[in-house]
Amino acid sequence: MIIRPVRLEDAEAIATIYAWHVLNGTATFEIVPPMAAEMADRISVISAKKSVYLVAEEEGHILGYAYATPFRDRPAYQFTCEDSIYLDHEARGRGLGSILLAALIKEAEAVGFRQMIGVVGGGEPASIALHAKHGFEHRGTMQSVGRKFGRWLDTVYMQRVLGPGDQEPLP
Repeated sequence: MIIRPVRLEDAEAIATIYAWHVLNGTATFEIVPPMAAEMADRISVISAKKSVYLVAEEEGHILGYAYATPFRDRPAYQFTCEDSIYLDHEARGRGLGSILLAALIKEAEAVGFRQMIGVVGGGEPASIALHAKHGFEHRGTMQSVGRKFGRWLDTVYMQRVLGPGDQEPLP
C-alpha cells in the first residue's frame, strides 16, 4: 500500500467510497452522494488552497482518502486545519485510518498548520478512538445538530497541536 497525493482521476473511486458513508453512516451529514464530477470539483477546490489531500492506494485501488483544509476562511485561522478521513467500507479494520491520519498530520505540519481540528459527525466511536490514538483531545460536543436516518446526531470536536503549536513564534 502507498500513501500519495490525490489526483483528479481518483474522483470516481473517492465518490464511491464517500457514497457508502453518505448512504450508510453518520460521519457525514450529507444525504445524497455527490457524483464523481462533483468530487473532482471538490478535489480541485481543496487542492487550490493551503491544504493536504492524500489517498491510500493498493494495487491500483483507492482504499481510502484523507484531507486537511483550512478550518475557516478568515485570515486569523490560517494556521488551523480540519481533517476528514473516509475508508472503503471493506478496507476497515486493517489500520488504514491510522496510517492515513499519521501521514495527514505529518503533511499538515509540513505546510505550516499548527492546530488540527477533528469534527466527528454523528459522534462516530471509531473516529473518536482513531483521533484520540493520534493525540487529539475532546474539546466539546454539539448535541442534536444534525438529523439523518430519522434520528438526531451530535458533532464531537477534537483538537491536536501540530509541530510547535503556539509555543514558538511563526517564521
